[in-house]
Amino acid sequence: MAKRYFEDFAAGMVLEHGPRLVTREEIVAFAAEFDPQPMHLDEEAARHSILGGLAASGWHICCLMMRMACDSFVLDSSSMGAPGVDEVKWLKPLRPGTQITLRTTVLDTRTSKSRPEMGFVKTHIEVLDDDHGQIMTLTTSMIMERRASAAAAAS
Repeated sequence: MAKRYFEDFAAGMVLEHGPRLVTREEIVAFAAEFDPQPMHLDEEAARHSILGGLAASGWHICCLMMRMACDSFVLDSSSMGAPGVDEVKWLKPLRPGTQITLRTTVLDTRTSKSRPEMGFVKTHIEVLDDDHGQIMTLTTSMIMERRASAAAAAS
């Protein structure tokens, strides 16, 4: 597949990727290193927490989302990064043994006023469980190189 540039994204476009199995071992390993709260490390402590059982850290879900987005389209695009995240919501626990899917919906695109060689692609990203229920949502804008800029740089 050809590299995607700013012009290849349009409002309403939907990209899906997955599934990917999330294991107990990776949940505990991530938590042990980066978010060592009991509800992410120990089944008994997790049962008595607000989560009601062992669940992935929200930050782990964000990392899984980023990996899946890279595998889905980012690494085959003219992505130049992002200026930040507008909103992230963790809507339900990600349990061990869940197969997650990523759904990315393009909300809007706009050319940069100050740097016309690039544009912004605003996306709404969903991490979905086995039943297509939302585990996490994230809204962000990606900075993308425009095709004409890449062609000019190549010549």
